[in-house]
Amino acid sequence: MKIINLSEKNSALNNFMAEIRDSVTQKDSMRFRVNLERIGAIFAYEISKVLNYSAKDVQTPLGIAKCSTCDDNILIASIMRAGLPLHHGMLGIFDKAQNAFIAAYRKYGKDNRFTIHLEYASSPSVGGKILLLADTMLATGSSLVLTYNKLCENESPLYTHLICPIASTEGIEYLSRHLPHKSTTLWVGAIDEELTIKSYIVPGLGDAGDLAYGSKL
Repeated sequence: MKIINLSEKNSALNNFMAEIRDSVTQKDSMRFRVNLERIGAIFAYEISKVLNYSAKDVQTPLGIAKCSTCDDNILIASIMRAGLPLHHGMLGIFDKAQNAFIAAYRKYGKDNRFTIHLEYASSPSVGGKILLLADTMLATGSSLVLTYNKLCENESPLYTHLICPIASTEGIEYLSRHLPHKSTTLWVGAIDEELTIKSYIVPGLGDAGDLAYGSKL
């Protein structure tokens, strides 16, 4: 699996990443969502550089212009709730993309152990498409793998780009073991080393879904 860490080069992305981590700035939930949308748009723009293009004739009011436009059939999928702002940002770049939404959550048992439950999935076929699968946090990696397998029950995408602004080293290793190696790229904005006993990323940013949309039961 190819891994691209956009924070290795300085850009405006680093400002947005700093703000979503900042415990003071996080108190403004609208700004938190907007920053995630900006981050999603930046990731989508960077991904657009590795897609397939061809020259086409475009009629202008004064003549014909040669333009290179993307030929790929793109499907954007996000894990609710935290992935929704990222989804919106990416859709602003790939405005003709198809869309998929998956509800996944942790169900805790004894000793802080948990299982991932998928309760809802709405998606067109992924067959032959470029799949962009987004979630704000990559902790253990189990949610993304289960989601990917759910989307690919009947057909497989041509290529998969995973978008996770903050990832743990453990989660990256898990994805490397469980997802197609030659047809997957993981795009991250930061890699954090530590997971707590409850599998929260440290320093991370907290619960992205709660910060964006309020606390849940």
